[in-house]
Amino acid sequence: MNREDRKVAISVGREIPSIARAVDAIVSGIRKGGRLIYVGAGTSGRLAVLDAAECPPTFGISPHTVQAMIAGGKKALTSAVEGAEDSARNAVRDLRAKKLSRNDVVVGIAASGTTPYVLSALSFAHKRGATTVAITSNRNAPIARDAQIVIATDVGPEIVTGSTRLKAGTSQKLVLNMLSTAAMVRLGHVYDNLMIDVALTNEKLRQRGLRILAEASGADASAAEHALRQSGHNLRAALVMLKRGLDAKTARARLSLAKGNLRLALGE
Repeated sequence: MNREDRKVAISVGREIPSIARAVDAIVSGIRKGGRLIYVGAGTSGRLAVLDAAECPPTFGISPHTVQAMIAGGKKALTSAVEGAEDSARNAVRDLRAKKLSRNDVVVGIAASGTTPYVLSALSFAHKRGATTVAITSNRNAPIARDAQIVIATDVGPEIVTGSTRLKAGTSQKLVLNMLSTAAMVRLGHVYDNLMIDVALTNEKLRQRGLRILAEASGADASAAEHALRQSGHNLRAALVMLKRGLDAKTARARLSLAKGNLRLALGE
């Protein structure tokens, strides 16, 4: 298994030009008020839900911005829902409920490239004018038909024949990591390589936020903690305070004037 897994990163590397095009589309769509919407079934759907769920705490964005649809709904997260992936009608119903717009980017994920739920979602999204992206391990599959951008990771046969939760699933996880992370970096939710918008929702994350602030500003832990407290635990405002010697009110005003662009607010 380990020998086979080594092939996965190589196969993903070959698709970097297509991944980059998808990131460009996602950034453009979100800047216009659109969303990134993943669609999958089984393992693909669970990986999609995982990536979407991690975006708000990691990047401080609204859960509305990155979403995931899985065939069979919430029940399918923990158990197989027989026949759910075969329902083309349910995919249309689920996307209709999201009030799809032309600024949305719909990413269909299917290792085989033939899953009816995913195919139907991409077809509906294409007709509605949304940008469509396919993540598959089969470039010649029907999923490419309604996808404007195709990311096809040719990982080769699985060590357990047909078990696409193995190499195919691993390749999907790597691609999803790249799509969401690169898009959020481009959208300004990362400062250098630091999670400047991390949600400070528990003690572990509050301590992480403190370390991020100290590293980004060059201040000691005590000064970072004071600025974070004064800013109302807003990492961006606290960083502007520390790097520009401002009070919390002025730092927030500077960020507002820069429309949230941290580097602009810092004069960088």
